Amino acid sequence: MTWSATVRGAQQPDNTAFKQQRLPAWQPLLSAGITLPLFFCAGLAFIGLGLGLYYSSYGIKELEYDYTGNPGTGNCSRCGVADQDRAPPPSCSCAWYFSLPELFQGPVYVYYELTNFFQNNRRYGVSRDDAQLSGLPSALRHPVNECAPYQRSSAGLPIAPCGAIANSLFNDTFSLWHQRRPGGPYVEVPLDRTGIAWWTDYHVKFHNPPLVNGSLALAFQGTARPPNWPRPVYELSPDPNNTGFINQDFVVWMRTAALPTFRKLYARIRQGNYSAGLPRGEYRVNITYNYPVRAFGGHKLIIFSSISWMGGKNPFLGIAYLVVGSLCILAGFVMLVVYIRYQDQNDKDEDQE
Repeated sequence: MTWSATVRGAQQPDNTAFKQQRLPAWQPLLSAGITLPLFFCAGLAFIGLGLGLYYSSYGIKELEYDYTGNPGTGNCSRCGVADQDRAPPPSCSCAWYFSLPELFQGPVYVYYELTNFFQNNRRYGVSRDDAQLSGLPSALRHPVNECAPYQRSSAGLPIAPCGAIANSLFNDTFSLWHQRRPGGPYVEVPLDRTGIAWWTDYHVKFHNPPLVNGSLALAFQGTARPPNWPRPVYELSPDPNNTGFINQDFVVWMRTAALPTFRKLYARIRQGNYSAGLPRGEYRVNITYNYPVRAFGGHKLIIFSSISWMGGKNPFLGIAYLVVGSLCILAGFVMLVVYIRYQDQNDKDEDQE
């Protein structure tokens, strides 16, 4: 035996059923008797699921208001005029009045919606420092280059949090008031701002740096706030458990959206007399208008929404299942017609033979 034959024999796989691909296998024969029922059953299943999803989404109540402030659209228009110049007045505020003729079934979720805002832009999406957001002191002082031009301030101080995503943090605020009887006083409806961020984001990805002498402000000493922020990150909230990098609003904003029109959760209404929903009556939403959107042709809305077993209102999923199910049944009928036609032709050919 030559040397090459010995090497070639050593490289051959073992003579087993698995390595030699001799394991028993089932190879289905896709006959008309199998394929046609499969298409019809799949189509009926998709249509049934689509109907359930569509009517579940249709039953969700939503109440929305566009407070962008275009001229002639309400008392937020004066804020919108200033917004067009990218400089809304710091004290600009407006209100939205609405009435509910019946109970708005709870739990009620409050969202804000932005349009024409491309958080999925590639450079925007990478403009962040995850190590800094996780609370590492070294990353706090040395943000990554992807954060540029929001990496360091004009004085050379590291920006915390750095990057374009953090710099564009949504900062409009809302409060809801209820007039229980005509002519009576307005009572503030409690908005639950806790637990609005994803659990993994809040407990795993975002952490404050270690406190210095028990102070979060000292931990951020030597850093600068983002240029568009009116205050540093450690003053986002008076609640020590909701400030800094673990601020709920900040964590929600940092999870970027895939589409240019998106919603983000602002609060839940599930406390006190409003745990079952919003009772009938007159309501007022006080809006603090800070966030400019008209400069890039965007809109911003506040939305009150109930939920179902499938989540928030989204008719697209139900429509998609209905379309796919209909296509499956249509394809099944087409194949059935073709099968019957050529089956009859084959029978005639056999009879002639």
